[in-house]
Amino acid sequence: MMKRTGVPNREDIDSILPTAERLAQGPVAIVECFEKIPCNPCYTACQFDAIQEFEDINDRPIIDFAACTGCGLCISACPGLAIFVVDQTYSDTEAVVQIPYEFLPVPEVGEEVLALDRSGQVITKGRVVKVKETKKMNLTKVVSLAVPKELAIEVRFFRREKRHG
Repeated sequence: MMKRTGVPNREDIDSILPTAERLAQGPVAIVECFEKIPCNPCYTACQFDAIQEFEDINDRPIIDFAACTGCGLCISACPGLAIFVVDQTYSDTEAVVQIPYEFLPVPEVGEEVLALDRSGQVITKGRVVKVKETKKMNLTKVVSLAVPKELAIEVRFFRREKRHG
């Protein structure tokens, strides 16, 4: 499925997710890098040794979820925009998904957006709760979206609602 459509199947996704218990403990990075390619900026960006050292530069990243603090430094370091942080502890009903973002205009805190799944389909509405940008982030901003908790593992991007007038 992945090679044909670019969208991972459920088995691929389940193979890289932290446990429900770990998700319930706070923010954690999820690396959706399913291809072996020569890349390791996520490893070098991680200050907590949560992304394990690669034996070969072509290896897929492996996260030690127990060591991951969910700081998000790896998000903007990833040239493939394949890293997200999910925080299931945001509220009783909502989780926050931190998403890499490289478009203009940048959404504003409080803005309602359409949250998309991995195939680009709208699955819910989301609310921008934070936009992080620093010079170190190399023009990749990190947008934090509040979404229904039960959809946080599925939300992987968003689309701004069309504005009229």
